[in-house]
Amino acid sequence: MPGSDGEHELQGKYGTSFQALTFYKHRVLDHLNSAMQEFIALREMMFVGTADRNGNADASFRAGYANFVKVLDERTIAYPEFRGNGVMSSMGNISENPHIGLMFIDFGKDRIGLHVNGSARIVEHDEFVRFMQDRSAADVVLGDSMLTDLISKDPGNLERWVIVSVEEAYMHCSEHIPLMKKADHEVSWGTNDVQAKGGDYFGADRVPK
Repeated sequence: MPGSDGEHELQGKYGTSFQALTFYKHRVLDHLNSAMQEFIALREMMFVGTADRNGNADASFRAGYANFVKVLDERTIAYPEFRGNGVMSSMGNISENPHIGLMFIDFGKDRIGLHVNGSARIVEHDEFVRFMQDRSAADVVLGDSMLTDLISKDPGNLERWVIVSVEEAYMHCSEHIPLMKKADHEVSWGTNDVQAKGGDYFGADRVPK
């Protein structure tokens, strides 16, 4: 049955076991169906949850052009890692603990979310390109233009990829997802410019040590 031991214990404690079982049966898959694959391909952002070997958690954010997260097949997706602040929190956790949770949300139209949980591994950009070149077009769910697309839009700051093996995929309800309107603005992908990155926006450097 999907879900953790903790989930099942609390379901019993708070009387939601039947409700949860219905959700598991009708909403949770161990793969990405065609609707989920198309949903991911249209997203321009996602949220990433990881934890180190001791369970210390980290939540992060990733964004890019639509289809920046690549659906390779119904059980495999990959997302790019651009040059950032050098801390590598998410990838550091993945190197210790491959478990990962991804959250995709459509804020602009249907106000619905998609959870994707699984295990992750890190590959260098050149290795990923070779990996994609070795795949036949039939293996790529969203078409054989995928490789050309990712190379043409690579600003030169794309360093590596995270490949995720999908173990669980399910809907996040729309009840509390706000409807938002996208505003066009210039994005500096992988920039080292301090101001573009936000500088010391929260004044962390001024906190007494």
